[in-house]
Amino acid sequence: MSEHSLHVKVVTPNGVVFDYETATLVVLSTTGGEVGVMANHAPIISALKVSEVKIVDEANGVEERLAVSGGFAEFSSNVLTVVSDAAERAADIDVTRAESAKERAERRLAEESSVRDVERAQVALLRAANRIHVATGK
Repeated sequence: MSEHSLHVKVVTPNGVVFDYETATLVVLSTTGGEVGVMANHAPIISALKVSEVKIVDEANGVEERLAVSGGFAEFSSNVLTVVSDAAERAADIDVTRAESAKERAERRLAEESSVRDVERAQVALLRAANRIHVATGK
């Protein structure tokens, strides 16, 4: 790892989903807004939205996109750790399955009346839409 790169780890309860040692930029959607992290950034801890995490290694022409379902990010000593209940690399997302989940959530939103059911359907819709966005760029 050079002085201009950072180590990125994305972990879930199922283990490490992504581990990359020479990133030059990571873009995160935190609950406080979008944050770009580069080597030697000030230490931070921040809650994440259901969103995309973009990891860039400009020196090697690498760009990786992951869908995360919330969680938090911690950065110190040029190591960025993202902890989330679920995370998927764009290439691993089954778009057909995500589109089906989105349609089911939309139907539940149209039908459900209890506040709890509506909230659960809204979260499911957000997660499905995020997975579709990360996988397709749309």
